[in-house]
Parts: sequence; C-alpha cells; structure tokens
Amino acid sequence: MQDNVLTDCLRVGVVGSGFVARFHLNAFEFVRNVRIAGVYSPNPAHREDYAQLANQKGLGPCKAYESLESMVQSDEIDAIWLLSPNFARLDHMRTIHRLVKDGKASLMGVACEKPLARTLAEGREMLAMVQDANLNHGYLENQLFSTPVQRGRDIIWRRAVPNTGRPYLARAAEEHSGPHMPWFWRPDLQGGGVLLDMMCHSVEVARFLLTEPEKPRNSLKLMSATGTVANLKWTRPEYIQKLIQNMGPEVDYSKRPAEDFARGILHFQDESGNDLIVEATTSWAYVGPGLRLTLELLGPEYSMEINSLNTSLKVFLSREVRGEAGEDLVEKQNAEQGLMPVVEDEAAVYGYTLEDRHMVESFRRGIRPLETFEDGVAVLEMLMGLYLSAETKSTVEFPDARLENFVPSVARVG
Repeated sequence: MQDNVLTDCLRVGVVGSGFVARFHLNAFEFVRNVRIAGVYSPNPAHREDYAQLANQKGLGPCKAYESLESMVQSDEIDAIWLLSPNFARLDHMRTIHRLVKDGKASLMGVACEKPLARTLAEGREMLAMVQDANLNHGYLENQLFSTPVQRGRDIIWRRAVPNTGRPYLARAAEEHSGPHMPWFWRPDLQGGGVLLDMMCHSVEVARFLLTEPEKPRNSLKLMSATGTVANLKWTRPEYIQKLIQNMGPEVDYSKRPAEDFARGILHFQDESGNDLIVEATTSWAYVGPGLRLTLELLGPEYSMEINSLNTSLKVFLSREVRGEAGEDLVEKQNAEQGLMPVVEDEAAVYGYTLEDRHMVESFRRGIRPLETFEDGVAVLEMLMGLYLSAETKSTVEFPDARLENFVPSVARVG
C-alpha cells in the first residue's frame, strides 16, 4: 500500500453498471475530491448509459471502456470500485492483480462491494491478491456507514458504556420481498441464497456495534456459529411460476431453490473474556412497504433501536391515486397506495454516501480504511460457519478447518 500519498482528486473506475453501481453513483454526488473517470461493463449499452448518467450528474468526464484491461491500464484511473456480480468478482480481481504485478497498471487501491466473495477460499484469494499487489483495499459494507448507525454507536460508546459497561447483544435483520436480478436467485451464480446475499450486512454491522471504537473488529474473538435456513415462500407452486415469469426459465425453484430465510447466532468474546452475542435474521419473504432494516444494541443499562421504515416522512395515497409500480418511495417498494414511508435520501440513510466518502479519502491519503478485505474475509468465515451449522444441524466451533474449502450445498455444482 502506498503511504502518505495525497492526490487532489481521486479518479475512480467503476466495474459494473447495475443496481448497486447506480446507488454508488447517487452517493458520489455528495463526495468531494472524486471523479468517476471510467466504467466497464460487459454490456455495451449499459456501460454507455452509466457513463452518460455520470456525466449528467457532473461526476465526469466518464469514459465507457470496452474491456476491464483497458480501464485498469488507463492513466486516467487511480482506483477501482469493484461492483460486478458475485460470480464475476474473483476473475475481475485476478485481472487487476495481474496487470499491477506486470507493471502495466498503477493504482492506489481497490474497493469491493459486499460480499467480498462467494466462499472463504475465494475471499482469502481476494485478500492475498491485493496484499501481493501492494494495493490499499476497502470492503464496501454500507450499513456500517449508515447515518443512524454512526450516530447511535457514537452516543452509546461515549455516554452509556463508560458509566455502566460495554454492550453485550446486537440484533440485526434485513428483509424484503426478493432481489432485482435473476443471478441473485441462482445459487450456482450468487453462491447461496439470502444468507450470503443479505446476512453479510447483518453480521458485520452487528459486530461493528459491539466493537470498542478505535479497536479492530478482530478484537472480538469468534467462538461459535449456529445457523438455520429455510424455504418459506418461493418454493410454493404459485411463486415458483411467478419467479419463472419474472426472472426467466433459469430461475426454477422447483428444481434448484436457494434459501429465502436465514437466522444465525454468533458467539464472540472480547479481550476481557466477556461473552457477546450477535443475532441476525434475513429474509426474501417479507412483504411490507419495502426494504426493512432493523437493528438493536443492548447493554447493562441502555439500548438502541433502528428501523429504516420508521421514517420522518410518510405519505398517504388514496385508492383514487393510481400510477405505475416503482421504487420512488423506498427500496424494494411493494405498494403505491395507502400510508407509505419515504426514505428521503436512501444513499445517505443506507450508508453509501459516508462509505464512499471514507474510501475516497482513505485512498487519497494512503491510509487504511475502517473496513478492509480482511473484514470481508472475516464475514465469509462467519457466513460459511452458519451455512455449515445449518447443514449439519449442529453448532460450529471456531476455528474449523472444514470451512476453508466449504461450499454451501445449494451452490455446489453437480
């Protein structure tokens, strides 16, 4: 990693042009000292649209590159935001690593969207490559940077903990009615189901809340994992057909379903030997106004609660108000009538704005980000432990050598 490097403006090359890449584009509008200088997507129309949108937002000039190699080697790119789908991420990182090691590219760092990879083995390879290429690296777990999470954590650790002691239980849940794109539903491509897709958020934001400020996340020792997975909604006959209709014949949950519900209990110990618990729940089977994120942090004489649907802005639309279905009120929106919550600034509330601001400044200054590929690997160890626990119907104790090459049963090919 380059130390004490300060550049006036970080020129970012984005890999990917889908839903999360557009979320980041909205966030970058509120980040200083950055330019979206390039984008690569295998789909020519999508990358051209993304570059045009970046330019319309005043974030460019942004160039659409025909290959990942040409963007990484460009003198106009300082850092890569790796926002491609799970199944493509490892190959993209291998390309970046090879070009940097061969002296054909000079980058300050790579930021990678969650999850870092699909398995612990893939995650360890991702980490090894950025370390071998001497690249600064950031793990894009947006919920850590959510404005209520940041504010609540500060208050608890600054006011409550010094008087009565550290928190001991963190609960986190993320629920909605299902992903946007077909590949998310395919465990052979995504790497699993809702546990991998969404519990990567929940376990890490909970671990963050339990970690003493100024100490690394690994100051909490992972002791055990107990997991449960289930198919509650999307294997029902009528919903199997609905998936095929909306996502295509390759998403057939009568033949190859992925879990749409997951629950996990993680047991940690802090440096003083105190027991700490993370309780996480995720679901693709929740039907409400839209995406619901809930967090709780409990300690000896205090508690903290967050619910993303308890918004300060709500609108009521009568049955006489009719319009097209959309997501203009809340992510994964399920209705356009009735009393609806409105998330005023999704990029900020969900954490993308502060996340991108932090990563840009870390790369510009050559300092280690708050969240790195090492944390991404730790998350994968937790998730694979929960999958193994669910498969064996037993608690997994850490460390466990079985996890090094473990692939969840739903994702195994053949």
